[in-house]
Amino acid sequence: MRVPQAEALVTGVAGAIADQGFEALAIIVDDAGRAGQLPGPHRDPFDRRLAAQVQARGLAVISIGRGFDRYGVRRPW
Repeated sequence: MRVPQAEALVTGVAGAIADQGFEALAIIVDDAGRAGQLPGPHRDPFDRRLAAQVQARGLAVISIGRGFDRYGVRRPW
């Protein structure tokens, strides 16, 4: 099934990120190593990688997912 709005979203995502005042977070090799060293299992490898990036860069993650709490990252809400 095709989603008619998908093409516009894909082609405009960089602009939408910039318009909201956000910055894209590049994935580097060190992120993978840090993610692999995080304790315990986690069902979502994307969350694990994101937690590693947030730790390394001293950022916060905006999420309702309590799974981030075990990694000691700031999660304002």
